[in-house]
Amino acid sequence: EDLVSEMTVVRNEFESGENSPIQILMQRIQAVSYEWHNYGKSTIGNRSDIERVPIVALRQFYKKYYRPDNVMVIVAGKFKPETALEYLEKYFGTLKQPDTPIDPTYTVEPPKDGERTVVLRRVGDVQYVGVAYHVPASSHPDFAAVRALTYIMSDEPGGRLYKNMVEKELASNVFAMASAFHDPGIYMAFAEVPQTASIETARSTIIATLEETFATTPLSQQEAERAKQQILKRRELEAAESNRIAVSLSDWAAQGDWRLYFLFRDAVEALTAEKIQEVAEKYFVRNNRTVGLFIPSEKPERISVPESPNLAERLEGYVGREVIAAGEAFDVDPLAIEKRTQRGELYPGYTYAMLPKKTRGGSVTLMMTLRFGDETSLRGKIAQAELVGAMMQRGSQSLTYQEVEDKLTQLRADLSFNSTPGLLQIRVKTKGENLSEVVKLIGDLIRNPRFEASELEVVRRQILTGIEGSLKEPQALAPQAVRRALAPFERDDVRYVPTMEEEIEMYKNVTIEQIREFYADFIGGQAGELSVVGDFDDQMIKKQVLEIVGDWKAKMPYVRFDRRAVTHVAGGVERINTPDKSNAMLYGSMQFNLDDEAAAFAALEMGNYVLGGGSLSSRLADRVRQQEGLSYGIASGVTGRHRDQRTDFTLYAITNPQNVDRLLEVINEEIKLLREKGVTEDELARAKESYLQGEKVRRAEDGSLASQLLGSMFNGRTLEFNAEHEQRIAKLTVEEVNQAINDLINPSNLVIGVAGDFK
Repeated sequence: EDLVSEMTVVRNEFESGENSPIQILMQRIQAVSYEWHNYGKSTIGNRSDIERVPIVALRQFYKKYYRPDNVMVIVAGKFKPETALEYLEKYFGTLKQPDTPIDPTYTVEPPKDGERTVVLRRVGDVQYVGVAYHVPASSHPDFAAVRALTYIMSDEPGGRLYKNMVEKELASNVFAMASAFHDPGIYMAFAEVPQTASIETARSTIIATLEETFATTPLSQQEAERAKQQILKRRELEAAESNRIAVSLSDWAAQGDWRLYFLFRDAVEALTAEKIQEVAEKYFVRNNRTVGLFIPSEKPERISVPESPNLAERLEGYVGREVIAAGEAFDVDPLAIEKRTQRGELYPGYTYAMLPKKTRGGSVTLMMTLRFGDETSLRGKIAQAELVGAMMQRGSQSLTYQEVEDKLTQLRADLSFNSTPGLLQIRVKTKGENLSEVVKLIGDLIRNPRFEASELEVVRRQILTGIEGSLKEPQALAPQAVRRALAPFERDDVRYVPTMEEEIEMYKNVTIEQIREFYADFIGGQAGELSVVGDFDDQMIKKQVLEIVGDWKAKMPYVRFDRRAVTHVAGGVERINTPDKSNAMLYGSMQFNLDDEAAAFAALEMGNYVLGGGSLSSRLADRVRQQEGLSYGIASGVTGRHRDQRTDFTLYAITNPQNVDRLLEVINEEIKLLREKGVTEDELARAKESYLQGEKVRRAEDGSLASQLLGSMFNGRTLEFNAEHEQRIAKLTVEEVNQAINDLINPSNLVIGVAGDFK
């Protein structure tokens, strides 16, 4: 009963504040100014907080804060100190102090990195514009100057805002305030703007007055002295009244210590015009600014969003639809899969691998490739090679891009085209009943591409925006630096890794005519692969694909170009400074002349799994993340390229830029420790189990399996290789793994790029 009655009283207090546009605007500005600190939340709370707070929560709050070690008693007026102390001891001294201390506040509002704006629209007749800046806590030496700036700006008639806005009829009133808080607070300045005046002019003027006038008109000694005397006058008048001095001392105690009352006085008396000017120029800046506007409306324009409904009522009597077709119990053993897979050639140069099987919902995944060009013919045509796929997907001679997307939606199909020098890859996932129609659509897109200039401009803008957004990103710059170091080729070579600036230039210069010419010369069905996994008619799909690509030959022949291991590049660390980036990226790599069919490759895979390939269970993750706390994510990997008889070892981690040197030390220590002492029997056993289980999971997913079948055709193998490789993994000994680690993973050979804010 007490809660109900008190709730309505507090709610009425809340409602009284809701009637004041300026009070609401101040609250909104403060909320937007503080992203993390609780100063951004109004003390009284929201209406629903007041109406719904449970009595248990109130009791918990009371017990947490209403306690003797959190009380300061101030007695002001005419009294005998001895008598007052006796009463305090009698009524407060007997209170038991809790054993558990109050948790201190630990949230620190981070520096703002851009101005913020909030707009309030309610029924009213007067406009308001407010500006707020984060300023130090009241205990900071700068706060005295901040308080002085409230008078320098808004004092009538000498304040700068008053002169620039009220006297020039841009505003009817101005005022400023500086919150005296325990933690960093905010300085606010407001202007009351008549309906007949421009709120935009008022906004630009109040900002310019606060942020620019100190440069054009430095603060005078007269302005500084006037502000100082006004602060001191207010203090003297306050000190003459017992109740006010008591409240003031209490406020300063809440801000850290009651003696700050006197320290603040001393700081005010020591103020100079130069000090106040310095503080104004330090804090009154754009990126530290929050602007609030109150724009009156003739009627309420609030949008009430319904609360979450009663789910028991909504779901009462609900009956589901028909059951989705379940997939078959699928044996993921590679030999079992290979036995079911249909392999062959549609015609010389174009192979297929098809695995019809029952899937959940009758889904099917299809992947097909078209291979084109050679090392010589593709020189200087990187942009065309990388854009041709995206452009082919954006419409045919008979269908616009929108019509293509609508048709894919109708067919419940996801379709993607991707092209790189020498390869065009198409991937689709749909239902088996729709696959034939989707393949027809693919045929139309690749044989009759639209190649509209307007669509190229859209693709170009998207690519350029993505690259430009990465120009200063550590996650992009570190890997690029390493890849460039390990690709020492001429600029027009297809294996060359361009800088981002070179990529921008390349994409800016390519034309639709060049892409059309490239398509006519290079794209055809002379070589490629087709893999299909799922619920489909294999004979129909083979017939359809043959009709699309069987008679399609490009003018330029296809000859695969090698990407052999680059082993002569010396290891080392390249540091790339990226200002204002609080997260650094470390990326390292090295390459070996090692075929993935070699016994050493399997041993290297398991050695890497122990080092950093086993996620959180790896040595690097345990040391770097769990023990040292240097990184949220760290991992290493091994990738084999059979056709090039090449293996890549990569390593990456993110960290705070200040921790980069320590991170490098720890990584080096862990690799050296692994080389010196090797893996244990237990580590190897767990690595084998995890790796082999992961392979089973990958083969259970149709998209991954379709990709593996495609790769097997490209490498001239079947899934028998996978079975043999897993047998090699299972039979590995600790000695074999440790030998591979010592032969191959040498930290001094790692080419490392580290990007972050190092200054």
